[in-house]
Amino acid sequence: MQSQREYVLRTVEERGVRFIQLWFTDVLGIPKTFSITPAELENALDEGMTFDGSAIDGFSRVQESDVVATPDPTTFQILPFRTGPGETVARVFCDISNLDGSPFGGDPRYVLRRALERARERGYTFFAAPELEYFYFAGGDGSDPPRPLDSGSYFELTVADLATDLRKRTVLTLEDMGIPVEYAQHEDAPSQHEIDLRYTDALTMADTVMTVRLVVKEVAQERGVYATFMPKPLAGVQGSGMHTHFSLFSGGENAFFDGDDERGLSPVARMFIAGLLEHAAEITAVTNQWVNSYKRLVAGYEAPVNVSWAYNNRSALVRLPIVKRNKKDSTRVEYRAPDPACNPYLAFAVILAAGLRGVEKGYELPPEAGTNLFLMTPRELAAAGIRPLPKTLDAALAAMERSELVADTLGEHVFEWFLRNKRSECEDYTRQVTPYELARYLPAL
Repeated sequence: MQSQREYVLRTVEERGVRFIQLWFTDVLGIPKTFSITPAELENALDEGMTFDGSAIDGFSRVQESDVVATPDPTTFQILPFRTGPGETVARVFCDISNLDGSPFGGDPRYVLRRALERARERGYTFFAAPELEYFYFAGGDGSDPPRPLDSGSYFELTVADLATDLRKRTVLTLEDMGIPVEYAQHEDAPSQHEIDLRYTDALTMADTVMTVRLVVKEVAQERGVYATFMPKPLAGVQGSGMHTHFSLFSGGENAFFDGDDERGLSPVARMFIAGLLEHAAEITAVTNQWVNSYKRLVAGYEAPVNVSWAYNNRSALVRLPIVKRNKKDSTRVEYRAPDPACNPYLAFAVILAAGLRGVEKGYELPPEAGTNLFLMTPRELAAAGIRPLPKTLDAALAAMERSELVADTLGEHVFEWFLRNKRSECEDYTRQVTPYELARYLPAL
């Protein structure tokens, strides 16, 4: 850490950095920042920077408002965007602490750190590789009805259109920042695109997700359009998910792989999957935290709606991708519920906790869902013992509130604030009169 600290100070001086943005995230996953000059950087690295936490959703109450942002020097990065001529800007993620130096319970990064530490105590390291889907729309701020930039579909090869150019520029920008991209492609819906990130440890990946969302939006804004990670911005087409591949490593070996198993799947992997299935309903409010999230989790649009697992079956909640020959380290599970608008720190934390609970308690993996679940009737699903995911945010919050696992993983501060905030969102939504209601009922009633 000391050598990383010296690298940061040296780079700021050599590259002529004018401002350093201190990044952190509120409980909902909204990025926050304030800037310091190089003159304050050494003090910030050593002692942190005090700021008013009561101004941040889910942070401190007014009577105990001040908290400390301490930069994590391993996350230092020169930003590719300039605020003015010759103004080089860098960013660094921060851990938030109380004034006495203890970790601040409302910091989502700390929630994930704590979950990862519990995994380390059991000998495991947790890795993640998300696939972020998003839309491009014409217009600068999203205040008008969304207008797609293209009418392409899966893997569409278009001729130098704006959306394709934006996606290419985004990937190149991320690579310049040291963020490796595994795939980039057009997705199924008009103007919908996907960027798949190469796997790394879950904390680094949560930081990366926050960075990617900003870069995607920034590159789009430079060309006079906007990008959105809203789960379901258009009716009648697929929404945007964040299918994420997870694996546990132990002693440098993939704990999900077993060479003696016919499918290469270890007992640890089976119990981990069983934990995901057992606690799926409880963690859905965190992995899909917006009212709009549940417009995506509906039948007919390739999103998971039932609690199930299968090999290479994209209708299942948990999918086991086919592993290439002699690639045992790539054995992994894909959890398909999250959407790209979630708070990645909290989402990764509860997913890890659910899987590890299965390992610790020795959960038994139910039978594989080998058929297309989208074609099964509710009666057939029930007969097969396959439960549905919550259909609304309100139902997901009810399941979360009863969950000892989620309460313990998030901690009292985040758990209680999250429930209050999301219930308020549900209540606000029920007060709205939507265009659908006006079109359907106004002329007929």
